[in-house]
Amino acid sequence: QVQLVESGGGLVQPGESLRLSCAASGSIAGIAAMGWYRQAPGKQREMVATITNSDSTNYADSVKGRFTISRDNAKITVYLQMNNLNPEDTAAYYCSAARFSDVYWGQGTQVTVSS
Repeated sequence: QVQLVESGGGLVQPGESLRLSCAASGSIAGIAAMGWYRQAPGKQREMVATITNSDSTNYADSVKGRFTISRDNAKITVYLQMNNLNPEDTAAYYCSAARFSDVYWGQGTQVTVSS
C-alpha cells in the first residue's frame, strides 16, 4: 500500500502562484510514476502533470508553460508549482502514484482562483 498526502492548496487571486506538495509513504519501492490530476465541479477528473522515475514529464496543454512538476531526490515527495493561475484552474487537485498494476490516490487539496 502507498499513502499519499497532499498539501498546499488554498484561495488565490488570478495571476498568483501556489505550490502543491504530495508526500508518499508506505510501500514506495516500485513506484514508477507520480502525477497530479484535478477535478472541477461537474467535470471529469483530468491529468495535469506526470513525472516518471526517469524524470520524464508530461503536461496537459492547458497548463504548459505555467505549471512545473518536480520531485525531491528521495523521490518520495512530488511538487506542482503553479504560476499565473486563472479561474479555470479552480479544482480539487489529487496526487497519484502508479506502482506495478495499482494506482493510488491522495485525498485531494482544493485550489480556488478568484478575485
